Amino acid sequence: MTTQLLTGCTGVLALADGTILQGIGVGATGTALGEVVFNTAMTGYQEILTDPSYMSQILAFTFPHVGNVGTNYDDIEQMGGGSDTSARGAIFRDVPTDAANWRADSTFDAWMKRRGVVGLAGVDTRALTKIIRDKGAPHAVIAHDPDGRFDLEALVAEAKAWTGLVGLDLAKPASTLQSFEWDEGLWEWPEGHPKTVGRKSVVVIDYGVKRNILRALASTGAKITVVPATTTAEEILARSPDGVVLSNGPGDPAATGEYAVPEIRKLVDSGKPIFGICLGHQMLALALGAQTIKMDQGHHGANHPVKDLTTGKVEIVSMNHGFAVDRDSLPDAVVETHVSLFDGTNCGIQLKDRPVFSVQHHPEASPGPTDSLYLFDRFAGMMG
Repeated sequence: MTTQLLTGCTGVLALADGTILQGIGVGATGTALGEVVFNTAMTGYQEILTDPSYMSQILAFTFPHVGNVGTNYDDIEQMGGGSDTSARGAIFRDVPTDAANWRADSTFDAWMKRRGVVGLAGVDTRALTKIIRDKGAPHAVIAHDPDGRFDLEALVAEAKAWTGLVGLDLAKPASTLQSFEWDEGLWEWPEGHPKTVGRKSVVVIDYGVKRNILRALASTGAKITVVPATTTAEEILARSPDGVVLSNGPGDPAATGEYAVPEIRKLVDSGKPIFGICLGHQMLALALGAQTIKMDQGHHGANHPVKDLTTGKVEIVSMNHGFAVDRDSLPDAVVETHVSLFDGTNCGIQLKDRPVFSVQHHPEASPGPTDSLYLFDRFAGMMG
């Protein structure tokens, strides 16, 4: 294998099938391995790149202009860490511009460097999106070298050797290591994020939770305790919560479910109100007897139409998932409550006889429309 000098090129994306996309390296130098997915959101790139649900993935933005408003501390979604517990790399059509927004405290490029996010610009993202659409999300290595020297054969070999997300438990490394309290609400002009006073006790199991899920929950009057992904049902019930939230997160739900599903079953049996989101939705479905499947492209964006079958309302939601609940495997005790109007996949369930429900999408948005914020109020209502 030989290092090559690519004239005028400082970044590459090497797909497992041998396809090489050349461009301009931005952000951190070095390489990153992951599954390439495209995201159709037009705003919120910082929230997207810091969502732990994107762990071990490389994001291609279909919107051409990314980075224009810079970055700031408030729009970080993950609780801690950098690209090791969120998106590994990012791909853009245009080179990110200088920041032009009053909230910015850093340029996008400098922020990517600090976080260790490897970026590639100057790429035909429409062509890449078509590859993902037709062939599924490929395994790839993204690389940035200011000198333009790349061992393309080695990069392709690394991508080809990767086993992918199936069977991979990523919730544990994405989770907090110890329990903590949360009392910060949703952003309000001009104060920012207000402190909230909790009335109902809620335990959030952290499989890779987003800050704005906690903020949306706190704004309903919840007194929140966040616990690690491996916390047992006995430990949670010992806190006498009024409700339990199963958070979003990365990886294969069946792999995380090996230790999480038995505990979720015990929580369901306790009769406590339960609200599952994204990965939490998938693992709740597993606990209730359904199955999950790997999707070819997944759903990633802030413009996904979902129908709430309980109200007949169609809402536009934010989504980020590569696995889905197999709707044909839902047992009789489970009612399907939400469905994707893009492809008919399951997006929500509830138990017939207990205050237990979940959704596949991200009701807090961040980024995206706030059509689904009512779900937090629905959960609060279940707690009385």
